[in-house]
Amino acid sequence: MQSLKGMLTEEEELAFMNILFSSSATIRAGNFGLSRREVEKLLRISEGDKKFDSFLQRVNQAVSRFFQVIYDEKRDQVVVMMRVPARAARSTLSKESLAILLFMFYQQEVLQHEFTLFDQLLHAFGHETTKANQRLLLNIDQLRKIGALEEYDTNSPEKAYQITAIGVHMFSDSFLRRMVEFSQSNQLNKEEVLKFFKRYNLYQEGTES
Repeated sequence: MQSLKGMLTEEEELAFMNILFSSSATIRAGNFGLSRREVEKLLRISEGDKKFDSFLQRVNQAVSRFFQVIYDEKRDQVVVMMRVPARAARSTLSKESLAILLFMFYQQEVLQHEFTLFDQLLHAFGHETTKANQRLLLNIDQLRKIGALEEYDTNSPEKAYQITAIGVHMFSDSFLRRMVEFSQSNQLNKEEVLKFFKRYNLYQEGTES
């Protein structure tokens, strides 16, 4: 954190700490991160000011070993994601929760569906098993608690869920590539995989996730 002082103004330090604070599951359950407008207000800059992008870039340069600050334009959500070893990540979510999140990620990020119905998840993950509803809701609750998804109002009795900025960015580019290669039993070009997953706009030449 000491490296922040040499790269950020006091206002920018405060803005980062507010984003970090608001990204905590224990602090803002169900309302993670800040909107761009809230961050711009903390930075005392006007809407559309390039200083917002400069701020994100410099923060990420300073804390990249431990954190990544993400602005999801589609969801208007600025959040801080913590980098953790794969072993530690396995204890955060069950295999079932991870599979549900990946299914929703594919539906909403690749197929561009606005939301995923509970019945679709039930059909895909256990309509033939006992207590399927209960098990599915338990796993969905796990994902909601860490801010990876939220309920979506469809103006109907049907339950639906929408993936959040946190949920989208939980899958690294390298994870997506390995997953597709495993399913296809074939080594694939990283850029093509990222393009398939709508990650081409995030892909930077010469970088690895």
